Amino acid sequence: MFPSPSAETASLQPISAIAARLGLAPETLEPFGRFKAKLPLSLLDRDPAPRGRLILVSAITPTPAGEGKTTTSIGIADGLTRLGHRTAVVLREPSLGPVFGMKGGATGGGRARVGPHADINLHFNGDFAAIEKAHNLLAALVDNHLQSRRSPLGLDPVSVRWKRVCDMNDRALRRIVVGLGGRGFGLPRETGFDITAASEVMAILCLAQSRHELKERLGRIFVGFTHDRRPIFARDLKADGAMAALLKDALLPNLVQTLEGTPALIHGGPFGNIAQGTNSILATRLGLCLADYVVTEAGFGFDLGGEKFLEVKCRAAGLWPDALALVATIRALKYQGGAALKELAAPHAAALRAGFANLEKHLENAATFGLETVVVINRFASDTDDEVALLRQLCADRGVPAVTSDHFAQGGAGAEEAAAVVAAACHRRPRQPTFLYDLASSVEDKITAVATRIYGAGKVEFGPKARQDLKTIAELGLTGLPVCIAKTQYSLSDNPALLGRPRNFTFTVREIEIAAGAGFLVPISGEILRMPGLPESPAAEHIDIDDAGNILGLT
Repeated sequence: MFPSPSAETASLQPISAIAARLGLAPETLEPFGRFKAKLPLSLLDRDPAPRGRLILVSAITPTPAGEGKTTTSIGIADGLTRLGHRTAVVLREPSLGPVFGMKGGATGGGRARVGPHADINLHFNGDFAAIEKAHNLLAALVDNHLQSRRSPLGLDPVSVRWKRVCDMNDRALRRIVVGLGGRGFGLPRETGFDITAASEVMAILCLAQSRHELKERLGRIFVGFTHDRRPIFARDLKADGAMAALLKDALLPNLVQTLEGTPALIHGGPFGNIAQGTNSILATRLGLCLADYVVTEAGFGFDLGGEKFLEVKCRAAGLWPDALALVATIRALKYQGGAALKELAAPHAAALRAGFANLEKHLENAATFGLETVVVINRFASDTDDEVALLRQLCADRGVPAVTSDHFAQGGAGAEEAAAVVAAACHRRPRQPTFLYDLASSVEDKITAVATRIYGAGKVEFGPKARQDLKTIAELGLTGLPVCIAKTQYSLSDNPALLGRPRNFTFTVREIEIAAGAGFLVPISGEILRMPGLPESPAAEHIDIDDAGNILGLT
């Protein structure tokens, strides 16, 4: 089902031809080879008013293998293109950590993919590298101030919260000691690494809407306190200008294409379980200025990426989706209904019925935000007609349209019906942003609103570290920020073992990270980690390169 590297390249069109589909002349582009380009921010000045309809793709709670949001986003976009609409799909960039860890690639699958596949998965136009360097520059400046006898800041090393990042799953780097070897090697202290996708710099890049705002947000990054409890920010270390310089090209959205030639804007890559989980505002706004329909995804289930897309990204950007395509799979519903992971291909109507409670909760959450929702059933070869009919009936009984899509096997042709239904949903009601909480509410109330109304918790408990963090947030005057909760993606709760629709559980917040530059707070629950580890058999073991330079094993 996956084309060979040479076959894929042969099927791709010159990037100038893809740009022409969006009404862009070749001289507008900043090419990166034949099939990739950067888009200048001046395009937003030319046509700042969005003309397109925004389709958000989210999903039910996934199995460990995921449920195909990216593939479905691409399929719907190709379906809309086949129906004659000027369409763009706007996605996140893959992180090397999951590519070499469990996923082995993150550019869609089957006939619903974006290309050039290997280039996008590996180092794509240098954006992640620039974010990593900008983040680590600030870390180096922090340690330089701690080591220097001439630094006027008086930064307290115990208070420093800023770690380093690398774009790789590496559990050994979660907690480290730096500065060993004597005075000339720095001040010894405990710190650690996060994965680049979890960097606040990544979040800032995806929320900034101009170079000026990028630099201003970078300057607001909270670093720590002085010995006399004065807050220190990145601007106090004079880091913001150099960091912004490193991000000069990374701020520009990337233009590529689907295998069927639909324009694809791919930019930024924050995770949905530990960050806002959606591509950049700039890429989304560009898509809306250039296309009639823009299809975009949010990471993991609607309780994570979907909620954050609305509460964090849409608040910052002044955007709102016209329709929600909620991806469901027969296998995931059976998994949520108690079927064993290795038995999901076998028919199991009882498990499907039981697992529907999970989908039902996500539908209720979407209704809380007033979204016009269509359930898109991402069809697998193992799905039976009876199972699909049952799921469609369960959705119909709840008054929600459900449509199957076979984009993996058939590309846009297999998604035309889904595309038509979702496009029609875009025109059923006017955009009316509806948020869960007021920004003036207390931080505790904001967290409680999300945990009880979206996750289904009965109460929220704050651990000792979280309580101390709440005092620090108040001290810094940051209580008015939205919350971006980090929790497991495998359950609506903070316990990955609680499948289906858990109710009235206790949601525990163990600490709250401050992302003042990004403009949100990060309550951390359960055992969630911001630096993943590799699985026992990582995808890296199966990735290779042949003598012709073709990358192999990227699924």
